[in-house]
Amino acid sequence: MPKVTIQDIANELGLSRNTVSKAINSTGVIADSTRDTILKKAAEMGYKLFAIQNNMTKENAPVQSEKKELVLLTGAALGSSHFAAKMLDEMQTQALRLGYGFTMYRVMPQEREELRLPVNFDAKRVAGLFCVEMFDMAYSQMLCSLGIPILFIDTAVPFEEKPLAADVLLMENRSGIYTFIKEMVSRGQKDFGFVGEALHCMSFYERYDAFMGAIRLFGMEHHPEWCFTGNTRGLNYPSHSDYIAYLEEKFTSCESFPSVLICANDFVATDVIQVLKKLGKTVPNDVLLCGFDDSPESRIISPSLTTIHIKGQAMGCAAIELLFSRIKNPDSPFRTLYIETNIVYRESTER
Repeated sequence: MPKVTIQDIANELGLSRNTVSKAINSTGVIADSTRDTILKKAAEMGYKLFAIQNNMTKENAPVQSEKKELVLLTGAALGSSHFAAKMLDEMQTQALRLGYGFTMYRVMPQEREELRLPVNFDAKRVAGLFCVEMFDMAYSQMLCSLGIPILFIDTAVPFEEKPLAADVLLMENRSGIYTFIKEMVSRGQKDFGFVGEALHCMSFYERYDAFMGAIRLFGMEHHPEWCFTGNTRGLNYPSHSDYIAYLEEKFTSCESFPSVLICANDFVATDVIQVLKKLGKTVPNDVLLCGFDDSPESRIISPSLTTIHIKGQAMGCAAIELLFSRIKNPDSPFRTLYIETNIVYRESTER
């Protein structure tokens, strides 16, 4: 039988080769209906990718008669601006290809405080759990006690706690910050600050730790008065307005300002731009600014934001592989995996 190519599928459907390639390789943006049509035709024609996947499903994918659902638990609303948006699309696509349902539940604050599972969560049907934006350690430990294979995509900072009995997937949080600070030092910058709640989650902690390490490595003076690593005191779950108030208080109390600020993510960076503007300072004229995530907003705000890009699709593929590996080998040692990131320079660091 002749080998089926992407062009063969395109000819059969009357579509461009580029469109078919986007659907099969999960790249670019196309309509869901078009993607489904292409994937169905590719499977019918025996395209090599699907032949491989079918074989993987039969030989390697975990098969549990009643447990055919993958569940994602999240403590936050995951909109299109969240770094996980592309990752979730990829996870759902791969899960469905392998014959698993994919359901998402949001864990509400009261459920988290009372250590309760979401309504309609049926552990008997769940083959594995993904956890995103689940940064409460007590709740995370409760989930680990369920005996269900589980993957945390970022975690709480586990100080004074026993490690989670689960695999962990993280973006690579350190190298981009080292690279950025090295570049700024080469441009003659000497005064650096950091903004972001360091203990909010493991990724924020690692970004702050990388900042501190780079300051030492490149011989810069550390200025704790320019590191705003907390949040509004006395609140377990501060709102966005609470955090803005915290930033305004901190910046207003500054007798001087750093020349460069690194933020824990792009949303924090956007807040910083707003607060600085209220104080009569602008980015990049007065302060150079770097975020993290490469959110859609980072490209369209003014000035556009220098940031560190998270590879969401690659994280989605890795998440599926890690969880399926855990389902198949539940007694193997727990792992933490990092997916590479890269820095993207834009207007907020141009001067």
